[in-house]
Amino acid sequence: MNIKGQALYAQMQSMASQARSLSADIKPVNQLAEVNPSQSEFSTLFKDALKTVNNVQVAAGELRTRVEMGDPNVSLVEAMIAAQKSSLAFEATVQVRNKMVEAYKDIMSMPV
Repeated sequence: MNIKGQALYAQMQSMASQARSLSADIKPVNQLAEVNPSQSEFSTLFKDALKTVNNVQVAAGELRTRVEMGDPNVSLVEAMIAAQKSSLAFEATVQVRNKMVEAYKDIMSMPV
């Protein structure tokens, strides 16, 4: 997983465009139950990002366990790098969540 800012932003942009193209192809079954397309795109993008973070954390945990068990095929360096990637991915997710909560509070405090 590439943690560089520009690469992460480019990856998020490509995932957003993929989500847009998928949502354009999907037609609602019931016209009464329409969903805002941008909302479904964001939710899909956010779910995918959370799944990616979870997968990185699971992989780091497995590598750590293999190092602890003495597996000669896994080096300590690999496990430490995976742990750092996992930590960075989690911290980025927490920052996104904090920004979302802050934006929600700002919107809710706006006068109608």
